[in-house]
Amino acid sequence: MGGRGVASTGSMSAQDCLFCKMTKGEIPAEVVHDDGEVFAFKDIHPAAPTHLLVIPYKHVETLLEFERDDEALIGRMVTVATKLAREAGIGESGYRLVANCNRDGGQSVYHVHFHVLGGRRFGWPPD
Repeated sequence: MGGRGVASTGSMSAQDCLFCKMTKGEIPAEVVHDDGEVFAFKDIHPAAPTHLLVIPYKHVETLLEFERDDEALIGRMVTVATKLAREAGIGESGYRLVANCNRDGGQSVYHVHFHVLGGRRFGWPPD
């Protein structure tokens, strides 16, 4: 099943994962951060003037799979996202940090990732 809109079963292997291939350099990415634990790159289909993706090296398909042992990793991802927003010049004006979970939540790549979006005004609720 592995990530097509149902609760993940962990069946997508890291070797088949688009984002895992990016961390290994098998697929090119415009990398903006890499510390061996968290990897960030520019989105190839940006939804805002600044649109970055922040991912863990650890292959986790959906937010539902994070466990208590992952709390430090999740915190590290948020810290990296904040650092990147500041570096991109959108920290003070504002930005949106988004994580989608499964099909109805808008997840299209089944490797947990945060979108860092900024450089324009966003409305609420999101569309």
